Amino acid sequence: MSIRLYVSRDAGAVSVGADEVALALEQAAARRGVAVEIVRTGSRGLYWLEPLVEVATPQGRIAFGPVTETDVPSLFAALAGNTPHLLRLGATDEIPWLKRQTRLTFARCGVIDPHSLDDYRVHGGYKGLARALSLGSDAILDEVTASGLRGRGGAGFPTGIKWKTVAQAKADRKFIVCNADEGDSGTFADRMIMEGDPVLVIEGMTIAGITVGASKGYIYIRSEYPHAVEAMNAAIVAARRGGYLGANIGGSKRAFDLEVRVGAGAYVCGEETSLLESLEGRRGIVRAKPPLPAHHGLFGKPTVINNVLSFAAIPFILAEGAKAYADFGMGRSRGTMPIQLAGNIRYGGLFETAFGVTLGELVDDIGGGTFTGRPVRAVQVGGPLG
Repeated sequence: MSIRLYVSRDAGAVSVGADEVALALEQAAARRGVAVEIVRTGSRGLYWLEPLVEVATPQGRIAFGPVTETDVPSLFAALAGNTPHLLRLGATDEIPWLKRQTRLTFARCGVIDPHSLDDYRVHGGYKGLARALSLGSDAILDEVTASGLRGRGGAGFPTGIKWKTVAQAKADRKFIVCNADEGDSGTFADRMIMEGDPVLVIEGMTIAGITVGASKGYIYIRSEYPHAVEAMNAAIVAARRGGYLGANIGGSKRAFDLEVRVGAGAYVCGEETSLLESLEGRRGIVRAKPPLPAHHGLFGKPTVINNVLSFAAIPFILAEGAKAYADFGMGRSRGTMPIQLAGNIRYGGLFETAFGVTLGELVDDIGGGTFTGRPVRAVQVGGPLG
């Protein structure tokens, strides 16, 4: 008998005991003489159910949660004997909170092993880069522009216009910078994707690099995210080893490489120009604009700066086409938005859906109202500066 189990290595899951549960599962298997493979994934974003344990079956994954160390003996007995268990939630994909989402950016998060490049590719990874390499710069810009993707960092600036400005700038060097300085309280989507599907961010940044003619990129992560720093560094090593970073990316004649830089946690460095100051080794202070970073950015060179979720949306757009992405959403807001529900709410977590959902639906229906059961008095949208 052999069992494959999935337990999250996401910082949110680890904080409530995922590491201890994984260890207890290993020990329980050893005591019973059962061969067990424990795959440490990212989180699916159902944080009220963490630690979530998933079991691979011929019919798909079956979820149990939230599981504690003390639940492991009875859980293992149920698995070994194929008997019911109180924590059984049924097929993971059929959990209503997960099933009603439209997961484009977070489709692999919680599903794959974030340390495995093979796992990433098996689940559709690097299809976007392959198509981008066949298209060329102008056609990529047309796709990104037609998709309607706007910056997911808060400003909502059209990504296609930003990239086109850098692509048309004349310079001996250009840079790609990923703003992963997620500083607002109650936010965790950037961290989740970096820990659960880091190669997605790398692929998005690589596509940006070949589009605008940049050969170097930097991911600026706040020091409070050690798990994300470790995951991104491991993914960069794997991508480099697999031929997707460095010279001749994806078998082409294009070159692009990445480096993680860790910030000291200054809130102001979430603003793009102070982030650039910090990257250059100076104190993080907001620069006067103009000049814009697209013309005069990192080290005075034309620079694309987008946040994690913006880069993470790019591979889907290139793999499936601009129309497939733009078909979601409404008005000038196309595609999906990963929404973070936190605070005094019954079902806190990551909910990805097309634009158009109302605040009432998010708080009362999807979020289940307040955790305390009292009426909702106020909702803070977009973090403390919202």
